[in-house]
Amino acid sequence: MQLKIMPKKKRLSAGKVPLILFLCQMISALEVPLDLVQPPTITQQSPKDYIIDPRENIVIQCEAKGKPPPSFSWTRNGTHFDIDKDPLVTMKPGSGTLIINIMSEGKAETYEGVYQCTARNERGAAISNNIVIRPSRSPLWTKEKLEPMILQNGQPLVLPCRPPIGLPPAIIFWMDNSFQRLPQSERVSQGLNGDLYFSNVLPEDTREDYICYARFNHTQTIQQKQPISVKVISVDELNDTLAANLSDTEFYSARSSRERPPTFLTPEGNASHKEELRGNVLSLECIAEGLPTPIIYWIKEDGTLPINRTFYRNFKKTLQITHVSEADSGNYQCIAKNPLGAIHHTISVTVKAAPYWIVAPQNLVLSPGEDGSLICRANGNPKPRISWLTNGVPVEIAPDDPSRKIDGDTIIFSNVQERSSAVYQCNASNEYGYLLANAFVNVLAEPPRILTSANTLYQVIANSPALLDCAFFGSPLPTIEWFKGAKGRALHEDIYVLHENGTLEIPVAQKDSTGTYTCVARNKLGMAKNEVHLEIKDPTRIIKQPEYAIVQRGSTVSFECKVKHDHTLIPTVMWLKDNGELPNDERFTVDKDHLAVTDVDDGDAGTYTCVANTTLDKVSASAVLSVVAPTPTPAPIYDVPNPPIDLELTNQLDKSVQLSWTPGDDNNSPITKFIIEYEDTIHEVGLWHHQAEVPGTQTTAQLMLSPYVNYSFRVTAVNNIGQSLPSKASEQYFTKAAEPDTNPTAVEGLGSEPDNLVITWKPLNGFESNGPGLQYKVSWRQKDGDDEWTSVLVANVSKYIVSGTPTFVPYLIKVQALNNVGFAPEPAEVMGHSGEDLPMVAPGNVQVNVVNNTLAEVHWDPVPLKSIRGHLQGYRIYYWKIQSSSRRDKRHIEKKILTFQGSKTHGMLPGLEPFSHYALNVRVVNGKGEGPASPDRVFHTPEGVPSAPSSLKIVNPSLDSLTLEWDPPSHPNGILTEYTLKYQPINSTHELGPLLDLKIPANKTSWILKNLNFSTRYKFYFYAHTSAGPGSHLTEEAVTTMDAAGILPPDVGAGKGKEDWRKEIVNGSRSFFGLKGLMPGTAYKVRVGAEGDSDFVSSEDVFETGPAMASRQVDIATQGWFIGLMCAVALLILILLIVCFIRRNKGGKYPVKEKEDAHADPEIQPMKEDDGTFGEYSDAEDHKPLKKGSRTPSDRTVKKEDSDDSLVDYGEGVNGQFNEDGSFIGQYSGKKEKEPAEGNESSEAPSPVNAMNSFV
Repeated sequence: MQLKIMPKKKRLSAGKVPLILFLCQMISALEVPLDLVQPPTITQQSPKDYIIDPRENIVIQCEAKGKPPPSFSWTRNGTHFDIDKDPLVTMKPGSGTLIINIMSEGKAETYEGVYQCTARNERGAAISNNIVIRPSRSPLWTKEKLEPMILQNGQPLVLPCRPPIGLPPAIIFWMDNSFQRLPQSERVSQGLNGDLYFSNVLPEDTREDYICYARFNHTQTIQQKQPISVKVISVDELNDTLAANLSDTEFYSARSSRERPPTFLTPEGNASHKEELRGNVLSLECIAEGLPTPIIYWIKEDGTLPINRTFYRNFKKTLQITHVSEADSGNYQCIAKNPLGAIHHTISVTVKAAPYWIVAPQNLVLSPGEDGSLICRANGNPKPRISWLTNGVPVEIAPDDPSRKIDGDTIIFSNVQERSSAVYQCNASNEYGYLLANAFVNVLAEPPRILTSANTLYQVIANSPALLDCAFFGSPLPTIEWFKGAKGRALHEDIYVLHENGTLEIPVAQKDSTGTYTCVARNKLGMAKNEVHLEIKDPTRIIKQPEYAIVQRGSTVSFECKVKHDHTLIPTVMWLKDNGELPNDERFTVDKDHLAVTDVDDGDAGTYTCVANTTLDKVSASAVLSVVAPTPTPAPIYDVPNPPIDLELTNQLDKSVQLSWTPGDDNNSPITKFIIEYEDTIHEVGLWHHQAEVPGTQTTAQLMLSPYVNYSFRVTAVNNIGQSLPSKASEQYFTKAAEPDTNPTAVEGLGSEPDNLVITWKPLNGFESNGPGLQYKVSWRQKDGDDEWTSVLVANVSKYIVSGTPTFVPYLIKVQALNNVGFAPEPAEVMGHSGEDLPMVAPGNVQVNVVNNTLAEVHWDPVPLKSIRGHLQGYRIYYWKIQSSSRRDKRHIEKKILTFQGSKTHGMLPGLEPFSHYALNVRVVNGKGEGPASPDRVFHTPEGVPSAPSSLKIVNPSLDSLTLEWDPPSHPNGILTEYTLKYQPINSTHELGPLLDLKIPANKTSWILKNLNFSTRYKFYFYAHTSAGPGSHLTEEAVTTMDAAGILPPDVGAGKGKEDWRKEIVNGSRSFFGLKGLMPGTAYKVRVGAEGDSDFVSSEDVFETGPAMASRQVDIATQGWFIGLMCAVALLILILLIVCFIRRNKGGKYPVKEKEDAHADPEIQPMKEDDGTFGEYSDAEDHKPLKKGSRTPSDRTVKKEDSDDSLVDYGEGVNGQFNEDGSFIGQYSGKKEKEPAEGNESSEAPSPVNAMNSFV
């Protein structure tokens, strides 16, 4: 029996049944294997309208398949075509294709006609379309004499073409004698009929070679019309020409060339009609004349122009709509406009339709005894007539078949047998054409077979669809089931889609989709299966994209394109310019990741695209290159664009409108985009919202609108500099009201009291209301009960309170918006809870585990959820230190709190004090507050080490003893067992001596330390002990007295000599401060307080300054070694002075007299008589005076600051020379009185060092 018909795609449910496909026999992808008996099927045939080249042999195709192989026959013009009687006609072996040999002899016209092929075997006969054979024709132009055309500047002109009628029609274009296309523009253009139209002529239109050409592509020939001569003259020239005896018919027109409004050259009149067939290209044309040249606009009077199918040609004079349908019928209006006026023409368009398929009949494979049907359903305008044929014969006269019943466009088969096999033809025809389809009925009994190759490997990019084929055949038609993995796990998940042809689709393949898949086909005659394999690859990505660039002519630009890909795939990277290949130019170089262009010129501007390909995927990224002129002087001013102007609303529908505008000046930076904003003058006056963005090349936008909004629009232009000011607002457009599209968001249900439920939501704003009368339908019911929904309508508010609810019960809630037009879509359900109440039960079984002397761990049993009566927030531990009765009277007990979030049943208590008693209790916390406390649990912490003693003072110093006084630790953290005192001497170089150790009983608060060295500083370390160990220590220093007669420090705190406290202000971030101006050997008391905090004062401390050392100091001036040293230094200075004097007297005897005479410097001043030094002199370069004794260096010498003198000073500038032993080898002569001060020489006396170097 026949199986149930399934849709083209079935998504598998997540559930309980394996992934099985039950398919009907009527399946378009069904292919009968050629090794099985089957009726003929036409596989290839020539087109219905077959235009042939008369210079070549005629080939009429007819190919078919079937088992047994079919035989072929032909008819011509409705009668049998006996090919054996025509020696020029042959049929290809094993085929029905005819070959007519007209190249050797015969004419193509002889074989014009209507041909039809029939393919037949024992199971039926299939027929081809009627193939109309016509030879192509390219006739010549008729000879005609064309007079020159003379007309006045500014007049309109139409140059007729009128090409000869050929087959197929010729392609028309205008050229000159040099075969150069004539330039066309808004003023001059070619019409659809081939004529050349001038809206107005100019003197430059004068020429003698306006030539119309007709190209016949089928025969590859071009025919040429006689040249037309046109001369455009002024009014004066026209009068002269008329005076030269030209007749009125020899010039084109004599109308004035003054400016004029537009008139149409084509079409004529105010209205016309156009008929086109469905699926063709609709071409509408309006060409106008006028001065200035008119501009053409197009609109559809009763609708909008289809956005993706509308194209403007021939400078907007031609409107083209591709793939037209009946919906494109209507009135189209073209408008011609110039500054002097406007004119319009209405074209009424009717779209007719040749027959087209709605449901074409499909091959039908049935097993004996099954039922089935063939459906042939077509449409057209006018509606086509359906007729049936059987094996090429009208069904009315075909042999009767009891299993067949015809019902209009359907043939129903029941209880078919093998003799029911046949080929049926369906013919749908009307006055515009016909459709012919063959569909066979083949009765077979075959077990399943899978036609897809075994172990096929599929490779797919991750997150892409994966299609695993399982082509199959069987009769009855098998069911298909898919499994994954070696264990044969059936596919249940809803992530799979199973197609009618057995293909398994994984819409979004992931890495875990990799594996082996098994396809199983079953019918009552058997089973077949096949395995395929799937691999998922990483996608190819461009991780570094080329970037937009603006460069100057002659410079170099580089684009980068880095690609990341699956390691098993090999990518290829290709660069394109404007979607084409890169220019074949050595200036373009491509390496692994870059494209570089050197010496950039204007032709290099455009869009550059990097394309990365693998065998599985392709990605691309583009960047625009703009080439600008080198920056002139002064540079052009780049600025934001001027605002757009002339905003206009057209095609106004309920939920859309078309906005158009005129761009303002781009101010030398191209406009990249336009931003469209809107204002809602009903709900939000003065507030502008973003509506859309369009590319900078677009000046219209189709805008989607919302109901019940009074729209105004404005447009902002954007370039690389920034945004323009907004344009002026457009006219207002008010849309109709509609029901709300959305429901309130943020719906919540929380109780404020134990017996209520507060439902809140975020209301819709005025823009979202879509109409007046906005309200909300609030519905609720208990989640776990069987109650019906309770609903209430409320005004435009955001809260509703339900009273009388049980405590903390879950509710289902929904809030739906409605207005005067209707309800919004059904809202989603949200779960909430009624109000909480305080918990009723305290945590039980509270246990405390003391971890150490500052940390304890607490455990408790959780409180039952029903007793919490709210959302569990956590558990809270209250703990406090237990004071003695006397201390409890003095201050309030301080309780500390720790909260542990969630359902934790244990927690840690840090920061406890050692050797203390504590108590605690635990409480559960919900959103309402705390529950009752658990019984108090008492615990105590073990001993810890003590803090440092509260104070340490050293008093009563003597020759060999010091007295230490202290206060016990403020935090003993246990029972004190003893004190430890460690001390060591400090010598005069601040080095520490040996450390001594002394144990002191715990009940002591002072101690006299004896047997110390006199006049010695000691450092003390003092700390207390408990059984847990020693605590922190205090350090202090003190000095024993010098001798019995030494100065005793005053007793701190004594009334005699008591001074007032001195105060120093210290920065709060410092932890130390040095005290200055203290008296030696004096005891001082010090304390630290916080400024502004009178309650805080540190414990006082006492220190003693060191003793006065006057009695033990030695006067160094009386020491013998110091007197001897000073004498030696004085003697050495005396020797140096003597050597300098001798060197000075020797200096005048160097032989430089000749050089001085040869290069006398007129600016050299004589020595001053009073001090024997040179006077002031001037530098030869800057003529600025240098003071005497100046040591400023010249550019050619070492600085005088580095050396008082130099041997270079005694030579010829920098050219002075030295022997290997360092002796000077210059010339020696001249007199001391005339010693020059040239170049960089100084007027100072020579240094002793240089004097010794040159001494002889």
